[in-house]
Amino acid sequence: MAAQLPGVFMERMKELLGPEYEQFVETYKQHPYGGIRANTLKITVDELQRRIPFELEPIPWCPSGFYTREGVRPGKHPYYHAGLYYIQEPSAMAPVELLEVQPGDRVLDLCAAPGGKSTQIAAKLQGEGLLVTNDLHPERTKALAKNLELYGVRNGIVLNESPERIAAAFPRFFDRILIDAPCSGEGMFRKDEDMVRQWEPGTPSKYAEMQREILQEAAAALKPGGTMVYSTCTFAPEEDEELVAGFLAGHPQFSLIPVGGTGPFAAGQAPLKGAARLWPHKVKGEGHFMAVLRHDGSEGAERETERVETGTAENVKARKALRERSLSASPRSKAARTDASGRADHGRGGKEGRGSGHGSGSGRAGTGPGSPSQRTGGSGEAITFAVYADFIQELLGSQPPGHAIWFGDHLYISPLPREALDGLKTVRPGWYVGQINRGRFIPGHPLATALHPEECSRSVSLSSASGEAVSYLKGETLSIPAERLSIKDGHSAKGYTLVCIDGFSAGWGKWQDGMLKNEYPAGWRWT
Repeated sequence: MAAQLPGVFMERMKELLGPEYEQFVETYKQHPYGGIRANTLKITVDELQRRIPFELEPIPWCPSGFYTREGVRPGKHPYYHAGLYYIQEPSAMAPVELLEVQPGDRVLDLCAAPGGKSTQIAAKLQGEGLLVTNDLHPERTKALAKNLELYGVRNGIVLNESPERIAAAFPRFFDRILIDAPCSGEGMFRKDEDMVRQWEPGTPSKYAEMQREILQEAAAALKPGGTMVYSTCTFAPEEDEELVAGFLAGHPQFSLIPVGGTGPFAAGQAPLKGAARLWPHKVKGEGHFMAVLRHDGSEGAERETERVETGTAENVKARKALRERSLSASPRSKAARTDASGRADHGRGGKEGRGSGHGSGSGRAGTGPGSPSQRTGGSGEAITFAVYADFIQELLGSQPPGHAIWFGDHLYISPLPREALDGLKTVRPGWYVGQINRGRFIPGHPLATALHPEECSRSVSLSSASGEAVSYLKGETLSIPAERLSIKDGHSAKGYTLVCIDGFSAGWGKWQDGMLKNEYPAGWRWT
């Protein structure tokens, strides 16, 4: 690598690693490892292996993850644009595996942008339960929202909040919480030389103060008996073992679940040997630290609260009070770096881009999917919920379950009622399904990416091998004869059609008289 590693950093690593130090130093002469992770919301691991046109090698700590060979560009294949896999640094796949998410869990990904770990959590939930994914920085939430949309997540909510406000809105609520904490990023020095240049001897201590407060707030949002995983991509003990040991000393209801020294995970440093380390001289990946923390289930002295989904008057009042509190003075401001494309710091995975950008703040809910709730659109004319209901009935045959939340003319289906999000900066309250425009319902791109072709009344599959899939991804109109359409009984060929790539949903088109008008969003197109 071109950047000179800081002398203070190297001296500390020599002390930490002892006889392994020279092996560690040699890794900086090697290229970082690339990886992809199968999106099992759309494709099985076995089928991805059969279909992918480049060589894959399994990653030991992630059953759905694979190493890719140097020089391979997985972001340049149509399967990436169909959301069949996420491009992710191999070590970054480990924390979610240790979280052991189960379908039906309520999960919080607290420091989530650009969304790699959130999409991994969503795949484990398999559309059941709830995923609340959050980042403190507004710019970073654009990539976060887009990645959830690209990978077909139906049960995810995207927030732009501080951990303190989330803990106040969702006390003792989540079954599992991931804290992939902002850190000094020492484990990514090989991958990101800019991080080397910005590192200073006091950097780890500055981050440790922030991390301590994040962990404290996360604990307040975890339900009794729940599990948290705290992870960083740094080697500094003050951000890792020492920080977690301090948390455990002040929270006797939590215990460390030992994972260090098992499988590919090296044991943590004293005083926390049960924590896990991924060292670049021991595994094919960058540096990572993980600690699994479990609540013992006791009530303790913590205040008992109503469950969030009941929307009690007390909870609504508490959330409204949050509006009066300023975020600008929060000591947790995450000093993360982003480039012009919204890519997150630490070189974390994915090809990020701009999300759909449909409003934030409190939405207005209908009384539920299918309810003819009257409302006034942006033009001032009265529009009924039935416009949406009729369109979705024709396109899908039935309406998705969940809570209907309107943001102006835009409609989301949320796993939580509107009241649960009152007072929170909400980037996406749920699955974006579309908007009312001039009295018609226009389906949204995220609706398409989360559908399977058998759910839609009209679909067409484009070939990734022939070039027509790339033509669609570039925004071109295609000539498609009617016999290529898959149409359910009782439906006509004309209208919105789910466009698939080799059978996997990618977006919308409008078919009429042998032509497929392209509805793929301009900001998402193949370049």
